[in-house]
Amino acid sequence: MSAAKLGLPNLRGGVAVTDTQTKRPPAPHAAERARTITARGGHAALLPQSGSRTSPLFHHVHPCGTTILLLADEHPLVGQLWQTPRAEVTAMLEIADQAPVPLREPVRGLLWLTGWVAALDGNEARDEILAVADVRPDHRLLDAGHGASVLRLTPASMVIADAEGTSSIRPEQFASATPDPFCRNEDNWLRHLEAAHRDVVGQLARHLPEELQNGHVRPLGLDRFGLRLRVEAECDDHDVRIAFSKPVSTPTELAAELRRLMGCPFLSQR
Repeated sequence: MSAAKLGLPNLRGGVAVTDTQTKRPPAPHAAERARTITARGGHAALLPQSGSRTSPLFHHVHPCGTTILLLADEHPLVGQLWQTPRAEVTAMLEIADQAPVPLREPVRGLLWLTGWVAALDGNEARDEILAVADVRPDHRLLDAGHGASVLRLTPASMVIADAEGTSSIRPEQFASATPDPFCRNEDNWLRHLEAAHRDVVGQLARHLPEELQNGHVRPLGLDRFGLRLRVEAECDDHDVRIAFSKPVSTPTELAAELRRLMGCPFLSQR
């Protein structure tokens, strides 16, 4: 399934500033992008093989891909799972990666985890909730056992679709990847850029293909390989990647690349 069929914007190859010809710039590989989506949390929907689409009360994807879900006790899927001890159902969990700024097409990417869902009880449920709370404290976890049931999805396959393309990911590839180093700060940085530094966005727009420079340019993403801009044109949207000269992993390295793109020596101090 292509990104275009999913309603995701077109990707236009960004240009590394030192290059003279347009080419597709480097980007995180599929498993890294998938780990980044799950690290952000995103909006999730559970689609059982037989049953209707539903939004879990809470979801958390472990680094191995195993996912813990909370569903209301009265949900039909919970009743179905408890009808038979240790029952499992096939289901797909969809996680949407939302843009940090308001856009007319706000989804940056989609990740699907397909596998088997089982209901947990007793010590097993308690241990899973405590394990999640250790790495991601959340008040919704307090509902486990008090109106919400704990489910576990064990993935067999994963698929990511975003402006970089559509790729299948094996669970072991997902487990061996790491999230982007800036993923937990990215949203706040981009919101600040959009709200307080539209002049900077305008400077970045100089690196866009000429035919896109008259569109409405918005900050869309940031990772160790570069910046992503969304161009909202009259009839279409385009995601464009502007490559750094080299991958970065620290705020200091990131600031140096921003200075290189902007010619702005005080940017690292903001």
